[in-house]
Amino acid sequence: MKILVSVKRVIDYNVRVRVKPDNNGVETANVKMSMNPFDEIAVEEAVRLKEKGIATEVVVVSIGPDVAQDVLRTALAIGADRAILVTSDEVIQPLAAAKLLKAIVDKEAPQLVITGKQAIDDDCNQTGQMLAGLLGWGQGTFASKLEINEGHALVTREVDGGLMTVKLKLPALVTTDLRLNEPRYATLPNIMKARAKPLVKMTAAELGVDVTPRLKTIKVEEPKKRKGGTKVPSVQVLVDKLRNEAKVI
Repeated sequence: MKILVSVKRVIDYNVRVRVKPDNNGVETANVKMSMNPFDEIAVEEAVRLKEKGIATEVVVVSIGPDVAQDVLRTALAIGADRAILVTSDEVIQPLAAAKLLKAIVDKEAPQLVITGKQAIDDDCNQTGQMLAGLLGWGQGTFASKLEINEGHALVTREVDGGLMTVKLKLPALVTTDLRLNEPRYATLPNIMKARAKPLVKMTAAELGVDVTPRLKTIKVEEPKKRKGGTKVPSVQVLVDKLRNEAKVI
C-alpha cells in the first residue's frame, strides 16, 4: 500500500508572529520556518504504518517556494521514501492546494492520503476535506487513532460527546489531530541519508492547475491587547458590570 502525505512549510510554532508594517500580511523574512505540526504527525503515522508492514511506500508532497525543500528533507529523515515539491511563489489557498494534491494523487495512485487537520498559519482546516471531495473518497477527519485492516481504515475521532469511530473503504483520506501520535526526532544519520533520497520538482502549470488566489486579504492586524481582569465581591456586582459596563447582557 502506498501512502501520500502532504506537508506545509509554516512559521515555527515557537516564533512570535509579527504583522508587516503595511498590514498586508505577516513577516516571514528572516523568520524560522518549520513543518506544520499537524503534518509532522501525519508523516509519523505514515512511517509507523510502513514499519508495521502495512504500507510499502511513503511519499511526501509540499507546495510552495523552492526553500520548502527543507520540510520535505525533514519528512524524509523521519522515514518517508521520496518527496515531491510543487514549486509556486503564489499564495496557495486551500482550493488550489486541494486541486494540486488531486493531480499528484492521480499520478501516484496511493491507497491512503494523510494530511494534517489544518495549518497553523492560516488555520483554514479545509484542504483535506476539499481534496476528499475532489477525489470522491471517504474521509476521516481529526483522527486520534488510525487502524488499517482488510481494505478498510478505522478512524477514531474526538467529538463533543466523546469518541466516534468511522469505517472507510480504501482508498480514503485521513486528517490528523494532536493525540494521534508523538512525532519522533530525526536522528543525524537519518538526516544524512535523507539527502540521498529522491526529491522531484514540478510546477502547478505542469499539473494543469490554476493557483491564482480567489480570495483577497484586505488587511491583517494584530489582536488588541487584553486588559487585566478584576475580581468582584458578588454575583450581583458581576451582573451589573456585564450589563452596564461591558453591555453584553
